[in-house]
Amino acid sequence: MPEGEGVHRAFLNHLATVKLDAGSSASGMGAVEFLAPRGFGPPLHVHREEDELFYVLDGRIRFELGDQVVQGGTGALLALPCRGAHTFQVESDTARFLTVVAGRRHEPSFVEMVHDLGARMPQARLPEPVEIDPGQVAEACARHGIEVLGPPPGALPPA
Repeated sequence: MPEGEGVHRAFLNHLATVKLDAGSSASGMGAVEFLAPRGFGPPLHVHREEDELFYVLDGRIRFELGDQVVQGGTGALLALPCRGAHTFQVESDTARFLTVVAGRRHEPSFVEMVHDLGARMPQARLPEPVEIDPGQVAEACARHGIEVLGPPPGALPPA
């Protein structure tokens, strides 16, 4: 798929561009490109049904994988096995990263969750921040095979 193309969604205060829907892929894999602002990070969680691969396209992200902390700059690649507890936080002004999921079911549920929680956007840009309901996020995660284990990372100091 060419650069800039895909289904753009405002997803938890960042841009998610679905590049590959598992349902339309013979491989059963899904791919989502993200553009996230400084400080963004999801709650600590595990994917019960899929493996995840992160590739940092631009920026700097701190990953927490269980007890291990990994700093990932442009070009960093991390493979996260199914059921591995993890979170991350954008440390640069913005970060662009690609997440590829491979499900143990027919369709990776993470891409489904991006569609369900994300509002369609006509163009690829960071959305205006909105209030996020942690309960709604946890419920959506549970429906899509993701278990929330803890809160998102704390606030970063000013840049």
